[in-house]
Amino acid sequence: MPLLEVDDLSISFGGIQALAEVDFQVENGEILSVIGPNGSGKTTMFNCISGVYRPDEGLIRFREKSLLGLSPDSIAHRGVARTFQNLRLFLHMTVVDNLLLGRHIKFHKNLIHALLRLRREEIRHREVVEEIIDFLDLQAYRQTRVSDCPYGVQKRVEMGRALAMEPHLLLLDEPISGLTSEEKEETAYRINEIRGRYKTSILLVEHDLRIASRLADRMIALDYGKKIAEGSPEEVQRTPEVIKAYLGED
Repeated sequence: MPLLEVDDLSISFGGIQALAEVDFQVENGEILSVIGPNGSGKTTMFNCISGVYRPDEGLIRFREKSLLGLSPDSIAHRGVARTFQNLRLFLHMTVVDNLLLGRHIKFHKNLIHALLRLRREEIRHREVVEEIIDFLDLQAYRQTRVSDCPYGVQKRVEMGRALAMEPHLLLLDEPISGLTSEEKEETAYRINEIRGRYKTSILLVEHDLRIASRLADRMIALDYGKKIAEGSPEEVQRTPEVIKAYLGED
């Protein structure tokens, strides 16, 4: 069975149709890229999957169970983590503390049980965070306030915080936007490594077609809230509707 199933997803805002009958699936272990021009509905789709928006129509199933009506926190508990196009970090806190916040869904809610296991649990959480710090090459910034970190480092911190949740599905919203060419290549390498190291499927929104195509097993294209193509990156980019909507008439 697919890890994520989206069927006939539709949502509108003030009479503007943001998504119209969008459907797709994400398989276990897959990287699926989503492309489309600005305003095509990519981030709205992420917001529906992660529980920020509730769609007007359609179904969203994760591991064969519906996500509709669940809060973002409940969806995170089920194994869906995301990053944001506009960074949402705690700028006054250190890098390591931001990453530890990603572990909040793993803490025991029973107070007595938590107190009995406090030290062992704390060690486990810090071990996970330290592994992520090594993986994302954040050692030099671990005790630095996020507000004092370069933008590229902040992007890594947000990805690391999502990884700290140990998700089954990772939603990456333009993870390389605003980065230098070298940083883009490094981030693309790490995204590919995430799948193997963390056994995580990835739904990727990205404007850089070269990197999106290189990373993706499959690709879908949106325009004006509708899915206009689906298939391999090569097939999608050859589709006339995609060339017109995303790449330009030429």
